[in-house]
Amino acid sequence: MRRSSTASPTSPRASANCGGIFDYETRTEELEELEAQAADPSFWDDAERAKAVVLQQAITKKLISTIDSASGALEDGRDLYELGREENDEESIHEAWEQLDRAEAEIGRLEFRRMLSGPHDPKAAIISLNAGAGGVDSQDWADMLLRMYYRWGERMGFTVKILDSQEAEQAGIRSAEIEIDGEYAYGYLRSEIGVHRLVRISPFDAQARRQTSFVSVMVMPDLGDEEIELEIRDVDLREDTYRASGKGGQHVNKTDSAVRLTHLPTGIVAACQAERSQHKNRATAMRMLRARLWAVEEQKRQAKLDALQGEKKSIEWGSQIRSYVLHPYQQVNDHRTSLKVSNIGAVLDGDLQAFTEAFLLAQGQTGIVAADDDA
Repeated sequence: MRRSSTASPTSPRASANCGGIFDYETRTEELEELEAQAADPSFWDDAERAKAVVLQQAITKKLISTIDSASGALEDGRDLYELGREENDEESIHEAWEQLDRAEAEIGRLEFRRMLSGPHDPKAAIISLNAGAGGVDSQDWADMLLRMYYRWGERMGFTVKILDSQEAEQAGIRSAEIEIDGEYAYGYLRSEIGVHRLVRISPFDAQARRQTSFVSVMVMPDLGDEEIELEIRDVDLREDTYRASGKGGQHVNKTDSAVRLTHLPTGIVAACQAERSQHKNRATAMRMLRARLWAVEEQKRQAKLDALQGEKKSIEWGSQIRSYVLHPYQQVNDHRTSLKVSNIGAVLDGDLQAFTEAFLLAQGQTGIVAADDDA
């Protein structure tokens, strides 16, 4: 809606303190410190630490650049508005408002990014999908979710790779592991952790009955070789090699290049068949195993916290975080935030931004409170 030319824009006032909102001076000092570290002749002696510094340097530099851009746009919009008002130029005033709206939208995105403040939020994400109750429909549902997250990664401009996939006999997949590498991939995708429910007319039922299917989604940060309080001893590992097959493995199925690592004390398994090289697959499987073990420890810590806070919710049927209903109506319902979206086709094609933002906003403001399970 076009604003009145007599209305005074309050938005340009933000240009004076936009940097303060995002602690601009501290960010600038942080970037200078990171650049000084990168200039040290011994910087690359520790390759893993150097990679972490370079990543943080790129993230901080991009944030500063975006703040500069938004602040500049606000200043320009204010100047254009004042000039248009002095000249009684409706076109310039309208253009100024449009520029201010774009700048405010950019600041809004920056504000949202501030919520991604977890220690592992900037990292790449490893998603693990496992079909649950629902038989072949559940396996087909797991395959649909795999595509949804793949498309989400593509929409975000991230690098997406299927690390492992176990195809089901009739249709779909029993399980899959997918890596999504991009800025804050884990920070965004941790909103997807939990059970996802699908309600539809089963394409595998000759009587066309309605079927409810479940798939569990686990999201873990790719910790790489980062130093964390987690020791994996060689004596605790069993390593198996086999011929790759299925999604991501068709091109390597002539040799035993796929690697499966089993952590004997916990029974946790990580497998990778994405590469032709057995060595590369083993390295990736080890990263996946570290991420899984970290996730288990995080769940233990969260369980203790929930017990202290009197949390009653259990992980079982009915505790799904989101329902996708295709019949008798079409709707995606997030039970934690009560957000409901009717364009289920867009959601299944990777349009998850509304759910991600709603989750992080709710988590940042009041914490997630379980909603009813009506779908």
